Amino acid sequence: MQAAWLYYVGNLSQQEVSDRLGISRFKVNRMLADAREKGLVRIAVEHRTSPMLDLADRLSELFELREVQVAPIPVPTPDHGYERTAVGILAASYLARIGAGDTPLVIGVGWGRTLSAMADNLTGLANRNLTFVSLMGSVSHASRTAPGDICVRLATQTGGRAMLLPAPFVADSAEACATILEQRLVRETLTSAREASHALMSVGECRDGGILFQDGLFSPDQLAELKQSGVVGDCCGVFYTSDGAVADIALNRCTPCVKPNEMGAMDVTITAGGASKAAVTLAVLRAGFADRLLLDETLARAILDAV
Repeated sequence: MQAAWLYYVGNLSQQEVSDRLGISRFKVNRMLADAREKGLVRIAVEHRTSPMLDLADRLSELFELREVQVAPIPVPTPDHGYERTAVGILAASYLARIGAGDTPLVIGVGWGRTLSAMADNLTGLANRNLTFVSLMGSVSHASRTAPGDICVRLATQTGGRAMLLPAPFVADSAEACATILEQRLVRETLTSAREASHALMSVGECRDGGILFQDGLFSPDQLAELKQSGVVGDCCGVFYTSDGAVADIALNRCTPCVKPNEMGAMDVTITAGGASKAAVTLAVLRAGFADRLLLDETLARAILDAV
């Protein structure tokens, strides 16, 4: 209970709680999850019904989506941390809804801070027949936002299993990517990912400070290509221009991942938090493969202002 109090009431980070109590960050995360599962902590998203429903309806109609949920944001935050958490809570609720029971389900998972917030806030879902599979390769640095980490956390929390794509987020060249895609374990994982019934993905911005430009993901030439080619961002390792087209750049031939044209009958949910994600979220919506959209109020208004 002390960890939950420090985190939710004291507004300390998980690392700060870890330092304060002298325990590992993993144990803090587990204690917070236990507190939510036991009902000691209850998270509620205030829903100012009419304005949020109006935004959702307008986006749903404009982009022909099955479902849109909009999280209200009283005051936008500079780093969009509140926005990501609010959308993460919506995504956790959605995942708990589709994963309930004991029906076998394969769920494709992307990467990013919003999906990490989803895993942080998932409670009350137990289904050993769930399989969470990476839709894309991973990064070299251990990170809670990496697809493998998110898959493992979701599998641990639900009693299901995780399938990780044994490949990097980006290869050095198209030829190197082709070689990676020939590997048996990579082929088997991508086959499972393409057959997933549902997918949960987020979007990444192509701008300084965005998660894409951190941790040395790209070579100098790849970074230059991104900045000079009109790319606004990515979704699961596929890079888009503002009109929703897959960018005709070498980098799009260097990322081992499930492509939009391989998603078939998959029910695809896009999650995004923060008004700075407007350009890339709009591009992904224009690409036409999304079925559902979970976002915050500031981003919803920014997208509608842009169309």
